[in-house]
This record gives sequence, C-alpha cells and structure tokens, in this order.
Amino acid sequence: MELSPSNDSQKFSLKKFESMLKTNNVFFFDSSEFENIIHHYLEIGKVALAKKAINLGLDQHPSSINLRLFRVEILIFENDFNAAEKLLNSLFELEPNNEELFIQRANIYSKKDQHHEAIETFKEALKIADDCSEIHSLIGMEHLFLNQHEQAKTHFMKCVNLDIEDYSSLYNIIYCYEFLNQTKEAIKYLNWYLDQNPYCEVAWHQLGKQYLEEQELKKALTAFDFAIISDDTFVGAYLEKAKVLERLDRHEEAIEQYTIAMGIEGTTAFTLLKIGFCYEQIKKNDLALKFYNKSIEEDPAFDKGWMSISLFYFTKKDYLKSLFYINKAIDIDSENANYWLFYSKINERLNYLEEAERGYKRTLELGECSLETWISRGDILLKLGELEAAKYNFVQALEQHPKSEELEFRIAGICFKLNEPETGYTHLLTALHFNAEHVFILEELFPEIYTQKAVSHFIKSYNKASN
Repeated sequence: MELSPSNDSQKFSLKKFESMLKTNNVFFFDSSEFENIIHHYLEIGKVALAKKAINLGLDQHPSSINLRLFRVEILIFENDFNAAEKLLNSLFELEPNNEELFIQRANIYSKKDQHHEAIETFKEALKIADDCSEIHSLIGMEHLFLNQHEQAKTHFMKCVNLDIEDYSSLYNIIYCYEFLNQTKEAIKYLNWYLDQNPYCEVAWHQLGKQYLEEQELKKALTAFDFAIISDDTFVGAYLEKAKVLERLDRHEEAIEQYTIAMGIEGTTAFTLLKIGFCYEQIKKNDLALKFYNKSIEEDPAFDKGWMSISLFYFTKKDYLKSLFYINKAIDIDSENANYWLFYSKINERLNYLEEAERGYKRTLELGECSLETWISRGDILLKLGELEAAKYNFVQALEQHPKSEELEFRIAGICFKLNEPETGYTHLLTALHFNAEHVFILEELFPEIYTQKAVSHFIKSYNKASN
C-alpha cells in the first residue's frame, strides 16, 4: 500500500528512514514499518531506496518472511532468477502454504517466457488464496501472452464477478472480445454488466464503441448519453458522442459536444480541428478556417492541423496555399506517405511535374504502393520525356500488380518508342489478353504508336482471333 499523506504514522516512518540514511544513525523500525516503506519506494519506482530498506529491514528482522519476499521481488525485477529461486525454496520450507510464494515463483516463470508453467503455478496459489481476484487477473495476463484470448477472458470475467468495479479487468474482457471479433458477444456481456452496475460510465462508453462497430449509430449515441449521465465530466464520452453526431450529419450538435469537452479538459488542438471540420461540413468556411488555424496555434507541431488547412484550400482550388500548408505538415512528419501523396497531387495540379514526381517516388518509398501511385509517377515521367525511368517504374509496379493491363499497355508503348519492338509486342499481347477493351490506354498515351500500321494490324488480328 502506497503511503498516504493523511497517515501520520506512515509519513513519520518514511521521514525517520530518510533521516537515518542522511545521518548514518541507526533507528529501529518494526517489520510492518519496513514493509510500508519498501512498498512505497517500489510504487514510485525508487528501487535503490527499496533495496536499502530491505537490507536494513532484514538486519533488524532476519526472520521476516515478508521482507525476504520483497528481496525475491527485487531479484526477479533484476532478472537474477537463480538467486530468487534459491531464496524462494528456502521460504517454501518455512511456509509451504504461503500464496505469495507461489505468485513469485509464477512471476519467475513468466519473465522466463514459460507461461504455461506460470499458469499452473498461479493455479496452485488459487487453492490457498484468500483473495482470488488478483491471481485470476495474473492468469488472464499469462493467457494473453500466449494469445489464448478465450481463456484469458474467462479469468478476467471471474475478477469482475468477484469485484464488479474492477474496471481494469473489464477493459481486458472487452479487449479479448475485440481481438476475437466478437462484437455481438461483447454487447451482450456489457448489457449484463450494466444490469449489475447501471451507473458505470466506463461500461456505457465501451458499449457505445461496440455499437459503433455494428454501425448502430443511434444505439451508440444512447450509450454515450448514459455514460455522460453517469459521469458528466467524462470527456471521452463527449468526444465519442460528437463523432457519432458527425456521422449522422448533425454537425452543429457535434460542435456543442466538442465545446463541452474543451470546457472540461481544456482546449486541445485535436478538438479545435474537429470543430473546424464540422463548420466546414455545414459550409461555414470562415469559421472552419478560424478553428483550423486555432488548432495549429494551440500546437504548432500538430501535423493533422496543417494537413486539414491544406485540404481546405485544395477544395477551394487555391493550390499554392494548399502546397504551403502540406509542406508544413511534411516538415513535422516526413515519414507520412499520405502527406507525400497529397503533396504530389497538389504539384500535379500546379503543373510542377518534377516536384510531383519526387513526391510520388517518396510515397512509394514509404510503402504506399497502390497501382494508382505507380501509374501517376510513371505517367509524369512520360510527360517529362524520361522513357527509361518510366519503363523501370512500370516494370517495378508489375512485380506488385502482375495482372494489370494498365501497366502492360504502358510498358508496350514505351518499348515501341525505345525501338524494342519484340518486347513491345510481348507486353501488348499480355495487355490485350488481360483486357482488350482497355487498348484506349495505348491510344491516349502513345497515339503515334497506336496508329502504326504494324501495331494496328496486330491489335485487329488479336481481336479477330479472340472473337
């Protein structure tokens, strides 16, 4: 138990201990005082001070099982499993029915990734435990390590049955349902839970999220309303409710919910951005831009704010301003493929072909390798007269999209232009085989090739044969 400022005796023990460390005077503490001091330091992450308290405690109380258990805990924390196991064995000889000994042994197994052994050892602890809830939770976590979500769910449910306000276990139960794609089952369980604990804002919030998964927006809205009724300071419920209202095209109501959320937790760049988006949807562009700008004033490193302003200007066909703001977003997150893709499209609209090509190349390097992106880059290279680079681009694309007539027609046209007729006919034949109706690609991109007598005859002969 963490020391409480209101507990004068515990505060006194802590001050007395720290004074002893500073002066090198030795004061006497009973073993329970040492236990509280050690627990306090472990809770706040001061392991070195906890170790000092354990050593001094064992000097004064060498037979204390609990103090020696703290030493075991430290040894496990430091991955000194052999020493921890040796000390545990000696303690088992003294107290073979001490559940904490089984728990610590199971913790050793867990840290050694021996999760099956950990589970069996925790089950031994269950047989003698006074408080089974903690042990069921630990078993549940071990099953999660093994990706055994059904078994984990069972043990977390036992925790909730023992303590209906065990919200940590409730979250873990919902996590298991989500991992198993059991949305309907999650809804059923949460409704059961709310019958037992009807004013639990956490459960209502989670129920709303599950209804969203099922696209039941009105039920989700009702659940978030009940979450707010249960706790009118629950910011997450206001935000989720606002998102649902957006999807229902009730943007003015959504703005109201976002405003309430800001009144509770303070202004955030994200909430300002969402309000701006809502205003844009109801065609209040001045207010939309005002809130978008407020979002980046609130947090200049909020890349989504810069991106949203770029999108705003793009829809208004103000491509120069759009380019300015997307550059700001890229400066903040240069590894975002979507930003580079949008950067390329803006530059393409401005006819800045070299920059557009650079953007598409970067987009592909970052893993956004859709067929559209490959084609966009290759077509720009064609416009720039970079035939070899365009061909290489399309050949690379073909490795990821091997049955694309769009790529095959383009490669065929380039090969003919590069005076590689044999390869050109091979790709043209493949393209026609995939989809002969899309021959207009060759006609539009390479009209001088399409009208060549030999190529035209080849296409007609293919169509005649295939009919």
